[in-house]
Amino acid sequence: MDASAVLRRLVETIDDRAWDDLPGLLAPDFTSTLVHTRERFDRDGWVRLNADYPGFGRATLAQIVGDGDRAAARAHVTGMVDGIEAHFEVAMFATTRDGLVTEMVEVWADCDADPPAGTRPAL
Repeated sequence: MDASAVLRRLVETIDDRAWDDLPGLLAPDFTSTLVHTRERFDRDGWVRLNADYPGFGRATLAQIVGDGDRAAARAHVTGMVDGIEAHFEVAMFATTRDGLVTEMVEVWADCDADPPAGTRPAL
């Protein structure tokens, strides 16, 4: 299975909340880096992060591209934050080996955030 298919299956597994199936998509030496927080996770830690994340709603694949053992995807994620539905975009960059993700780099953005003051020209 190429990296695009594995990454697509990974997002579907998270959306389905099939937490027991998630480790089966990850290599034993899997690592994940969250660029925006500088956190690193091993396989068990990353599965636990996803399974235990408070207020998780949905993860919907928006785009995916790949070639061989590398793929990149963008997903729209919703969740409850302080009782209000919040929207996020995540860019995922995956490397696979033998049909399993060996490395994942994620970059998260809060869709509800306001741009910094004074950074946008007036229209």
